[in-house]
Amino acid sequence: MSFLAPLFLLGAAAIAGPILFHLIARTTRDRTLFSSLRFLRPSPPRLTRKSRIEHWLLLALRCLALALLALAFARPFLRQPTPPNAAQGPARRTVLLLDTSASMRRPDLWKDARARAERHIREASPSDQFAILTFDRTTALRLSFQQWEAASPADRTAVAIAALDTLQPSWFATHLGPALVRAAEELSDTDVSQEGVRRRVILVSDLQEGARLDPLQSYEWPKGIEVVPDPVKPATIGNASIQLLADSPDADRGNDPVLRVRIANSADAKQEQFRVTWGANATANGAPTPPPTEVYVPPGQARILPLAVPTNAPSLSGTASNTASLRVASIALSGDNEPFDNTLFVHPPQPAQLNVLYLGNDPVTEARQPLFFLARALPETRRQTVRISASRPTASPSTESLDNARLIVATDSLPDTLADALRSRIEAGQTVVFAPASAAASPTLARLLGVPGTSLVDEKPTRYAMLGELDFRHPLLAPFADPRFSDFTRIHYWRYRRFATPLPTNATVITRFDTGTPAWIDFPIGRGRLLFLASGWSTADSQFALSSKFVPWLYSLLDLAGASTTPALHPNVGDPIPLPTGRTEPLTLRRPDGSTTNLPVSLDRFTETDQPGTWWLGEGPTAIPVAVNLDPSESRTAPLSVEQLEKLGVQLDASLSSAAAPTPKPAGIPPALEAESRQKLWRWIIIGALAVLIIESLVAGITARRVSTAAQPA
Repeated sequence: MSFLAPLFLLGAAAIAGPILFHLIARTTRDRTLFSSLRFLRPSPPRLTRKSRIEHWLLLALRCLALALLALAFARPFLRQPTPPNAAQGPARRTVLLLDTSASMRRPDLWKDARARAERHIREASPSDQFAILTFDRTTALRLSFQQWEAASPADRTAVAIAALDTLQPSWFATHLGPALVRAAEELSDTDVSQEGVRRRVILVSDLQEGARLDPLQSYEWPKGIEVVPDPVKPATIGNASIQLLADSPDADRGNDPVLRVRIANSADAKQEQFRVTWGANATANGAPTPPPTEVYVPPGQARILPLAVPTNAPSLSGTASNTASLRVASIALSGDNEPFDNTLFVHPPQPAQLNVLYLGNDPVTEARQPLFFLARALPETRRQTVRISASRPTASPSTESLDNARLIVATDSLPDTLADALRSRIEAGQTVVFAPASAAASPTLARLLGVPGTSLVDEKPTRYAMLGELDFRHPLLAPFADPRFSDFTRIHYWRYRRFATPLPTNATVITRFDTGTPAWIDFPIGRGRLLFLASGWSTADSQFALSSKFVPWLYSLLDLAGASTTPALHPNVGDPIPLPTGRTEPLTLRRPDGSTTNLPVSLDRFTETDQPGTWWLGEGPTAIPVAVNLDPSESRTAPLSVEQLEKLGVQLDASLSSAAAPTPKPAGIPPALEAESRQKLWRWIIIGALAVLIIESLVAGITARRVSTAAQPA
């Protein structure tokens, strides 16, 4: 037996009262008749050694009544053992969804989240099924239901906690929507045939406003699966962030380079005054660092701040430059309490040098020939500088010019040795455009394709031909897929070349004339490709060079050839980095922490950017820097309302959600109080005490009458 208020048992000490009363209040049996008591002093009975208890039954009844009253006030109850079969069958299936995104790097957040996750694990009973998922940009399964069931009941808690020991917050963004969908699917895939099984997702996260919920908009949340939010809260409120604004690729190169940054302050912030400073690596040769820039940003607002690139900055060659030619640097924001997103890594745009080799007999000054239009359609911009080298086919261009060319354009017949050299470079990964001016170039096409006997025939339509069938799924035409730009019917073709022999099996027809003859054909050869144009862009062949489609088509051609494939200037953590094409040796990648990785030649992009900072492609002065920054959504740290999850169809368990009620909810009823309230033994004890008192009264009355009768004289 147990008691809710055991201190009331001390009331049983009142039993001493009846005992003393019985010893003191004795009645004298013998009576002596006295004439008068006026001259005697009253003398009360005294306890002597000869005192003894005469009415044991009365004493026992009175003591029992007092003991029962003390026992009733102590509120006793009986503890009922759990039936042996109570643990058979799972009572709950739980998926613990733990946030490991970059916003969890704020002070004490991860420590709190880790403690909450461990508490939920320890609260799981042996009959429960438990799984652990972590999420940031992706969702990872850390402990499956099968692994939980495979462990013995005594070891399950240790196994689950061990799955958390190696976890740390990453630098990735918070993709909460996909994580909730994955958790719901994990619970939906489990067996729920048993009645009374509760399925729930315990979400341990900072629930910040920047979390992405897109997949929930089109997802039908399964019935019977509840989400229990258990949010962690930062020690400080508010956050400011710094982001880089992209500059126009066609900006005037004559102006001094200026970087524009955006300073945003959260609505619940208490700070308003901030400083923006260049990092120590922004200058070279001991030049002083530019002074900090003060900026005032009220809570809930943002400011655009132009920053001039420091002079005497490290140039592309790694030496000091007299002009503001910044290669890579960092910009820091100070005055904010949350430093995890206050560093911005920048790589101001550097013009890429793109080499195009033209093989033809037409001079660049001839206004109707392909070289004239090609040289004027690719102007110099801040992003790239296109250098066109023209060579006559009989002049045999140097091996260096062939190797350095990202794109090779040929419009005339080529010597066999040169055609074979181009064939080998196509196989190595380069792109060659062959737009012959006549069918006499058939032998060159045969050597480029490696298909002897290939021949062409000149065709001249009665009036003109048009492009009647275009495959906008091909990368060359993908920029024109929008209906606003897909009309090629205004381009007239006066003459073209037609295959007199069957097309090779590896041919991909990109466009056809309205006569059905292939116009543009893509031939993949090795790691490169040969692009055949049945009609060129000289004015004798077509109006293509005079149309609005020509310049965008050339840039699309450069993209297809990999000529304009340079690393993204400022990708976010987790975004891929495009790698230079045409490599013949593995590329060394150096991370911000100093570790290196060798990337194979076949890899066209690197997808494991897992930390912010400056990543380097290659080694030495020619290494390409890539500035990787934190996803801007992680800086939106204001709390996310759980009602927003409900609007997207997520079923929340408000009774267990610490986010649903701003004030602490009362704890559940303790098992002892519940058992005592259900049994109510004190009522029966009170009834027993009343029964004892009634019996005591009857016994006392009978005893008094006997004493009175015995005292009367005979």
